[in-house]
Amino acid sequence: MLAATACAGGPAAKDEDGEAGSGSPTTPSEQQSSPEASSENSPSAGRRLPPAKGKVEVTTTVTTGLDSPWGLAALPEGDLLVSSRDSGKIVRVDGESGKKTELGEVPGVEAEGEGGLLGLAVNDNYVYAYYTSASDNRIVRMLYNPKKSQGQQLGAPSKVFSDLPKSGTHNGGRIAFGPDEMLYVGTGDAGAPDRSQDKESPAGKILRMQPDGSPPEDGNAEDDSVVLSLGHRNVQGLAWDREKRLWASEFGQNEWDELNLVKPGKNYGWPEVEGKGEGGQTGFTDPVAQWTTEEASPSGLAWAKGSLWMAGLRGERLWRIPLDGEKPLAKPEAFLEGDHGRLRTVVSDGSDGLWLVTSNTDGRGDPEKGDDRILKLKVR
Repeated sequence: MLAATACAGGPAAKDEDGEAGSGSPTTPSEQQSSPEASSENSPSAGRRLPPAKGKVEVTTTVTTGLDSPWGLAALPEGDLLVSSRDSGKIVRVDGESGKKTELGEVPGVEAEGEGGLLGLAVNDNYVYAYYTSASDNRIVRMLYNPKKSQGQQLGAPSKVFSDLPKSGTHNGGRIAFGPDEMLYVGTGDAGAPDRSQDKESPAGKILRMQPDGSPPEDGNAEDDSVVLSLGHRNVQGLAWDREKRLWASEFGQNEWDELNLVKPGKNYGWPEVEGKGEGGQTGFTDPVAQWTTEEASPSGLAWAKGSLWMAGLRGERLWRIPLDGEKPLAKPEAFLEGDHGRLRTVVSDGSDGLWLVTSNTDGRGDPEKGDDRILKLKVR
């Protein structure tokens, strides 16, 4: 049996790197100074925070040669499921040897721009997948039978949730099962920012639903609704801390990427606010931390050893955000800067380790021999 495991109108539409059509990494000499937790632009302004302690290091390259990897889901025995955005295939990677076994191809995937086969999650004997079809973004689940021959291990897809607006940009795509056994979904505005404030649209939201796609019996902010929070631009990172609080990483447009503490019914401001609200806006929830788009463009998010870990695409680094309850305990710190290119997904191994997925074959990176790859990290 598979345990429930994460994977994860207005301004002109920009891509997930914070720029229209340009995903070129920014060199350190070009980067703006980091808006750390103690800066005047940060929600924690006025709190002088100490530097973080400890480090993270790559211990193993688990596997190489992946094609446009996106979602990652860990299995109880230590193997990994990874999705290929462009091919629509799901592969099982042996956690020790790195051997790859194809489960199968998800039918109906239409890969275009940032769309394709995106997030993965597992629950009981089902693999859940978020993908872009010819008409929408949708979530399906497929019975997984590893005893069948390679390429034939996925059953026919059953619809969980559909009619999520699609676009060449801002498709969201992260899915994960939470501590409450509900399915959580990060969506994007699909290039139409006004959708994020439209309570009738599932775009630009974080959704919470039962495994079959129906609203949870205990409700969200509104009964009979799957909408947990609104005002998001493009959420691709979901993670829970040890107190079961939900956190989300979110792509900004031109100024600020965000780390948000997600609470039911809260409005996180997009497109009225990007980053911390200034100028008298009311009714919006500020991010806990923020970065320039050059430093982050955050996709994956994970929790390990008292910190959140956030993978940066354009930023090409792994950010650590140590927490004290709902606030930063120390300044956010960057690791692996420029060492492995674009970083798409990070997943906890349930202890003091992380799996990290690179994203250099996504059409915006500079792939090297062996890209893309899954790395095993040790948090010290």
